[in-house]
Parts: sequence; C-alpha cells; structure tokens
Amino acid sequence: MANIIADINDRGHLFQSSIDSFFQKLNISGLLSRSNFYKEAGFSCTHILKELFALVFTGKNLYRTLSAKDPELSFRKNTAYRFLNCGYFNWEKLLYLVMSRLIYQVDRLTGSSRESVLIIDDSLFSRNNSKKVELLARVFDHTSHRFCRGFRMLTLGWSDGNTFLPVSFSLLSSAKDENVLCPASLTDKRTNGYKRRIRSRMSSTDTLIEMLREAKDIPARFVLFDSWFTMPKTVVSVKEENRDVIGMLRISDKIHYFCNGRWQNIRSIYKDMSKNANHSSQIIGSVCVMIRKHKTDPLDKCIKARIVFVRERNTNKWLAIMSTDTTISEEEIVRIYGKRWDIETFFKVCKSHLALAREFQGRSYDMLVATTTLVFLRYAMLSIEARNNCDDRTIGELFFLYCKEIEDIKLSHSLMLILSTVLQILGNSLNGRKDKIQNLITETFMNALPNYIRQQLVLCA
Repeated sequence: MANIIADINDRGHLFQSSIDSFFQKLNISGLLSRSNFYKEAGFSCTHILKELFALVFTGKNLYRTLSAKDPELSFRKNTAYRFLNCGYFNWEKLLYLVMSRLIYQVDRLTGSSRESVLIIDDSLFSRNNSKKVELLARVFDHTSHRFCRGFRMLTLGWSDGNTFLPVSFSLLSSAKDENVLCPASLTDKRTNGYKRRIRSRMSSTDTLIEMLREAKDIPARFVLFDSWFTMPKTVVSVKEENRDVIGMLRISDKIHYFCNGRWQNIRSIYKDMSKNANHSSQIIGSVCVMIRKHKTDPLDKCIKARIVFVRERNTNKWLAIMSTDTTISEEEIVRIYGKRWDIETFFKVCKSHLALAREFQGRSYDMLVATTTLVFLRYAMLSIEARNNCDDRTIGELFFLYCKEIEDIKLSHSLMLILSTVLQILGNSLNGRKDKIQNLITETFMNALPNYIRQQLVLCA
C-alpha cells in the first residue's frame, strides 16, 4: 500500500485520472444525493469532495493549503469548513453505499468456498493536544494500557483475505459524564449530526451490534474479534444476528464456560484438556463448550461453541480461539481468524500515510466524522487499485467470464504431492533396492508428522 502511495505521488497526472475514474465508476455524485448531500449554490458537493479527497497526496493539510491560497483548491476556507461541519450530511451512509458497491465488485470474483469475513476492532483516535474538541474524552487505550485524550474509533471492515474495505465506523466518546472533557453542542434532533452524537455515547457492544444490523446485506459468514470484544454477552448477541463469531479469548478467571458438566474458567478447561493433548503440534487441541449471555440463563438458552487451544509461537504459552460454528475443523478456525490481521494493517496505513486525525484541526464532531470518512474512502480507492494491480480478473469482464476461482490446496494434499514427487525422483535414480528405500523414507516421514496431519495424509492416500 505504501508503494502505491509513493508511486501516485510521483505520477500526479495519473493519480488525478485514478480519482476521476474512482468517482465516475462508483457514481459518487448519485451516492452523495442518496446520502442527503446538497448545496443550493456555489461549488457542487462532488467538486468539493473530490478536491478534499486528493489533498493528502499533495503532502499538505487543509489549513496550510487554504492559508497559502494554494491554486490546487478552487474554493476558499469558508466553503470547505461549511461542507465538513454540516450536520445534515449523512457521511456514514455515504461510506456504506460506496463500500457496498466495491464489495459487490470484489466478491463476485471470489469463489464460494473462500470465506469472506467481517472484522470489528477499535483503535485510538488521538487528540492529546486538543482542549475544546466537541465530545473529547478520556478514553482507555488497551494497546498502551493508559488513558488518553481522544476517541475510540470502532471500525467494522470486510475482507476476503486479499482485499480489506472499511464498511462503517463510530468515534466513541465515553458513556461516563465525568470522562467527557467537552460537552456536545446543541444540535437539531432531526439531523444526522444529532444521531451520530447519540451513538458516540453508547457502549462499544451496543454500537457494534447496531453496525452489524446496518451491514446486514454485506456478504460475510463470520465476524472476527480480538480478545477485547470476545465476551460471552457480545458473542451471543452477534450470534442472534445470524453471524458466526471467531475470536481470541481473554485468559480470565472471571469468565466461565460450561464444559464437562460444570461451569469453569478457561484455565481450568485447558488443564483438563491438556492431559490428552498433542503437545508436539502447533494446535494443542479443542473442546466444545456452552456459553451464556447472562449468568442467570439456563442451559437451553446457551449456545454451542468450540475453543481451540494454540501454542504461541516461540514460547511455551498458549492461546485460545473460540468459534460459534462447531462444524468446521480446528485448522480452518485458525486459518480464518488469521484474516483479522487485515484491520491492523488498515489502521497502520491510515495513521501513517493517510493522515488520520492529523489532516484537519476542526473542533466540531461532524468535522471529525467527515474527515475520517474521507480517509476511509481514500484507503478504499488504494485497496481497489492494489487489487487491480495483482488480480488480472478485475480487468474487464473477459476474465470474469472465462476464469474460475482457484481453490485453496489443503495442507495434506500439498504434503502428499511433495512426498509423491520425492519418491518418484528416487525411483528413477535408484535401482535394485528402490522399493525398500522408498518404504523406509515414507515410514520415517509419516512418523515425524503430527497426528492430525498424518490422519489426513492417510485419507488422501
């Protein structure tokens, strides 16, 4: 992604054509109208959005560009700030409509056997140097384990394992009044600005459930969490929205799961399971459990889940991954969960290269939402551009009509192919004792493999 940005900066004229193509193919003008964007006079909303969209790639922020009266912008300061501060514009809907169209374009080129996922995570939206930003709060950053000035940027994204697209977000202040440093301004209750201010004071669990409901048309079977969100109440709530959850579990003595006829914490479950586990494998083992939304819920209201224990790389520690889909294998659960890393890359690119929370210095909450949406739209264009550069099927309909999705080769099949190739080479180069040597190599190779892989190889053979 960083290479694409650098390449775009070197080729300004090509970059402008890329922006024009992005806006034209997605019909951004029509999506702006559907999202309540309108202007009675002056520059059109599409014109203003396009110029602000391209601003970050010039290496300047809005304040410096407008102060210097840079000819790159055709409008003045007041026009830009009125556009960004307008509480009637539905920036959230605009982002969702754009991403829906992009996801449709990408998903139709992906085989049905490849799982698409929704990923939910939050990141610190830092405004440590600000004092009078609307709804500014003391928020806990669970990465650095300290309180900071700013917001929690709760983000919902879609991924097929290759392309990540941000679908929705919410800049969360604090539900506690004592942690809110600046109150919300008086806003017309009929506007979108009032609704987003109400959401900013909701809990992260309620917000993510609301975001999932709004994204009900996005094709994805699984929702991926990190350990911060994988709480029983949250997992059950997502399951009630007809989505399965795969998430890392928090190693806590206060959270209990029903296993082996009793409620017990994750450490106790691991202790019982590890007695018969395969300690030579990266995947130690798994157990089926029941989880409940509330502590008073009976067993018939609980849902089934599988917990997979995985050895942490280069250490003796272990990790636990939960899946509410108990029909898929342990290896599949771990593989799908690996797609969650896409959102971490997304946060890194937005903060390091797309000037998230640094490009504009406005004080209104509406401007914060507007500028964040701009950053997410830029990332979407770069993500699709990166996809176009590495996937030939996106070049016209020709490849879509004549190319089929290449299925993932399973690990067992890959090992079987390698072993067969080695034996064939040995058979061609050896004489008399080739059968004995081949059998010896096969037995040695098979015995050195973990049990779960050995079983799959026997099935393949």
